[in-house]
Amino acid sequence: MPHPRKIILHCPHGYDPRIDLLVEEFIRDGVVFVGVAGKDSTKIEDTIDEIVLGDGTRNYELLTSSHETVEDALDLAGSMSGDFSGDTHVLTI
Repeated sequence: MPHPRKIILHCPHGYDPRIDLLVEEFIRDGVVFVGVAGKDSTKIEDTIDEIVLGDGTRNYELLTSSHETVEDALDLAGSMSGDFSGDTHVLTI
């Protein structure tokens, strides 16, 4: 089942190597936004950005953000419109 277009990635324990594979799934499924909440959310956001950028040959844009709480991330996701409208799914890893 494909991922929805907007994801809140809740990482209460910080970075998990499974995130790398998840980001590849997000790209495959056309996810347009990933908000990260939890421990080391800024570092995880940077890691996601690096995976999306890859070697520079991939033409894919993914908006990312980092937040202290899931609620903050959901607030941002809920305020998005246009290409970023739609349901948001919280994924805890």
